[in-house]
Amino acid sequence: MVENIVHGGEVFAIIVHAGFKESGIHFFTPPSYSQQLAYMRHPEGRKIPPHIHNPVTRSVEYTCEVLFIKKGRLRVDFYGEDRVLFTSRELSDGDTILLIKGGHGFEMLSELEMLEVKQGPYSGDHDKTRFEP
Repeated sequence: MVENIVHGGEVFAIIVHAGFKESGIHFFTPPSYSQQLAYMRHPEGRKIPPHIHNPVTRSVEYTCEVLFIKKGRLRVDFYGEDRVLFTSRELSDGDTILLIKGGHGFEMLSELEMLEVKQGPYSGDHDKTRFEP
């Protein structure tokens, strides 16, 4: 239900499929990642005390992306730093993916609804380099 996409000994992405279901809090990322991904399942009545997040200066070198597939099917193609395709995965309703490094491309296999979360502010073409597969 959780899959790490590994290439050359490095994690390029983490996929949490819709069927993942465990009690408690599960972090899929180590503290060193600039984007954290966790799953939480709490019983009815559980309370999390009110809190405010403190300002903390962070340095982000690469933009990570989290995609939440609401509806539809999406193929994700993964490319190494050499821009060569090394694998693909299909995502569907309820799946979540954290894209950590390397290149990636997408093909909609059906009409798709998804949410994307990434570090900002987004700087357009300065944020990415497009290439031919």
